[in-house]
Amino acid sequence: MNDLFLETLKDIFYAEKHILKSLPAMIKKANGGELKDALETHRKETGGQIDRLEEVFKLVDSPARGKKCEAIEGILAEAKEHMAEIKNKAVLDAGIIGSAQAVEHYEITRYGTLIAWAKQLGIHEAASLLEQNLKEEKHADELLTKIAESSANQKAAA
Repeated sequence: MNDLFLETLKDIFYAEKHILKSLPAMIKKANGGELKDALETHRKETGGQIDRLEEVFKLVDSPARGKKCEAIEGILAEAKEHMAEIKNKAVLDAGIIGSAQAVEHYEITRYGTLIAWAKQLGIHEAASLLEQNLKEEKHADELLTKIAESSANQKAAA
């Protein structure tokens, strides 16, 4: 299980670094101010999440390095495709929210799994660090849902 924990940690580390690289393009393409603000806040949080992941690597005495994550590559490629193809600004915002939530949901599943495994392995400090990341991911997802339901989806459907 230690090996599985480490491999999954490498996966989410890679994912977070690639998400951090992708967020500026999403922020630039977003039109709604509330959406731009939410994405910018999460961009800043992602930097902190990477820092916490580096701490987890130290706790398991392993160098902080990622392993290519095909899942996040696919999700981010789809987001990039939507941003290139959707011309209507309101529809684009709804698409960006959907893409960002796909990212959040992937991260939420990874962090939930890693937390359970860290606890099972007795790496409680790692579990605590991972729980902080999970809390931020869930908050970002909830905020995106609020933006979608309160304005973005209605504007896109008009």
